[in-house]
Amino acid sequence: MPRWKSLPSELPERDRQLIVQLRRLKDHSGLGLAALAAKTGYSRSSWERYLNGKQPVPRKAVEELAKVCGTDPTKLLVLHEVAERQPPEPAAEPAAEPVAGTGAVGESESESEGQGEEAGAAAVADEPSGTRTSGAPEPGVPEPGSRPSGRRVPLRYALAGALVAAAVAFAAGLLVAGGDGGGRDETAQQVTYGPGRTYDCDHEGRKDGAAYAGHSTTVEALVGINGSGPDVVEVQCHLQRHGFDPGEIDGLYGPGVESAVQEFQKARRLVSDGIVGPDTWAELRR
Repeated sequence: MPRWKSLPSELPERDRQLIVQLRRLKDHSGLGLAALAAKTGYSRSSWERYLNGKQPVPRKAVEELAKVCGTDPTKLLVLHEVAERQPPEPAAEPAAEPVAGTGAVGESESESEGQGEEAGAAAVADEPSGTRTSGAPEPGVPEPGSRPSGRRVPLRYALAGALVAAAVAFAAGLLVAGGDGGGRDETAQQVTYGPGRTYDCDHEGRKDGAAYAGHSTTVEALVGINGSGPDVVEVQCHLQRHGFDPGEIDGLYGPGVESAVQEFQKARRLVSDGIVGPDTWAELRR
């Protein structure tokens, strides 16, 4: 397996996640850059730039790489869409124009205005505690007509940022095995998952005709390296049931679990990428 160069430190995290997944897919396929160039519509130098973060990866290149490697491109296209949705840079607001009457009180102001302020201060002083003089602003509340001190963000930028955040959260939920894709059973929620623990497996359990080890009922969550939680425990239990040793049933998706998943995938004639997705779940739950 080739040693990849470190990605540029200035590369946005969304692009980094996409490239890491593309690199893993290429490595698992055993294809070199020259072989990719021969099987796709992109040159060797183009793949070198894409996979080292020197140039954005075209959507078509993502689709072709997934096709050549024999895998479903859906999760990769989700990451690509997230990487493309960069939040727009907020336009600088024009400098605030001075508002008449907001400057410091100078000697030019009329004596009558000064007397009015003194009278108002006296009225406040004489007012009982807990009451407010009519017309006097409450602390922290701007006076009518005054500009707020904080910088305002235009609504369209706030909406764009929220959209990107939601897309990132969606992609993270697809790739990180901590969420269970809505498949966690109520009984599993009673178990506390965390480091330093091991868990029991129900190798006789069945639910809706599928094998169920007692921790998660998901059939579509993507579970991969460095994941943790009930989905990982469920994977470990089923690997053990099928005769593939995942090590301790501890809910941590480490190299040992990844290796066991790859061996299981090879035995079932699946893409041996070490990532548990819908196809691998279907075989695990037999």
